[in-house]
Amino acid sequence: MTQRRRPTIHEVAKVAGVSISSVSRALNGNTSNADMVARVNAAVRQVGYVPSVVAQSLKTRHTGQVAFAMEDIGNAAYLEMVRRIQPTLRDEGYRLLLHSTGADVEDELGVLASLSQNYVDGLILCPLRVTDRHVEALRQTAVPVVVIGLLPDDVPVDNVRADSRVGAQLAVEHLAEAGARRIAFIDGPLDTVPGRARYDGYRRGLAATGLSDQTDELVRFTDFQFEAGRRTARELLTAHPEVDAVLGANDLIATGVLHALRELGRDVPGDVRVVGMDDTPLAATSFPPLSSVSLGSADRGRIAAELLLRRLDGDDAPPERVTVPPSLTVRESSR
Repeated sequence: MTQRRRPTIHEVAKVAGVSISSVSRALNGNTSNADMVARVNAAVRQVGYVPSVVAQSLKTRHTGQVAFAMEDIGNAAYLEMVRRIQPTLRDEGYRLLLHSTGADVEDELGVLASLSQNYVDGLILCPLRVTDRHVEALRQTAVPVVVIGLLPDDVPVDNVRADSRVGAQLAVEHLAEAGARRIAFIDGPLDTVPGRARYDGYRRGLAATGLSDQTDELVRFTDFQFEAGRRTARELLTAHPEVDAVLGANDLIATGVLHALRELGRDVPGDVRVVGMDDTPLAATSFPPLSSVSLGSADRGRIAAELLLRRLDGDDAPPERVTVPPSLTVRESSR
């Protein structure tokens, strides 16, 4: 199929009966000649001309676009963020561009480096790992950046955080109060920010409930994905049939645990109680409905967008650090 040729500014000028420079001034708001502006706008509509965002951004240093870079757009926690980020930005005239990094450090650093090309006015970044190279790149960004996740306090960008450590502790304490004594934990990679924080919270929960003698034989580290949770849970529960509760580091892992228990013929919550984290829509629609710790994904997205808009509006106040507190929603899987 032959691609339709894009109308040019030359055609607009010809139809409007003005020079190319006059068209440019009219489109960029650099003229007070109302008659000329009306003729140019009429010509634009007639020929179907769409101004080049790249060309306009080179002149005005403003694209009207903001990027959101996260690990996996298919993860419901990120979708919850998008649902709050997009309307917040749209209300102020900005479009949202989405980019999945796959938690690849080089990809994230490439996104930060590309900010100097003026394709967006700002960036919301949600990395799983924060390396020294991230920190150095964030110190030199060409446009405002807000990070969702834990950052060192001396990094000069706004930061919105979830308290995953407290969230995991809440889950363990709930399971212990429900009568569980052998509480397993299936975590994401330990070298990630959420993986480390949630593991620390799990250990704190065991200590707070008098179960600190439980060793790490009931802990597994895998990917933050459904299939990884299902596979790892089967292996763990087969090796340790005495397990009476499992905490999944996110809802995808925990839903995988539910499937593994069904495959093994174990009743939930009769034989094994299960709790996830993130409290995404997946938790409420799983079978049985999954207890889960909310880490305020929607609120983190909204706050990040609001902080970015303030920077785009010229606010040069010191960077803000905002922590969204966790909360536990108890459903059938752990009652």
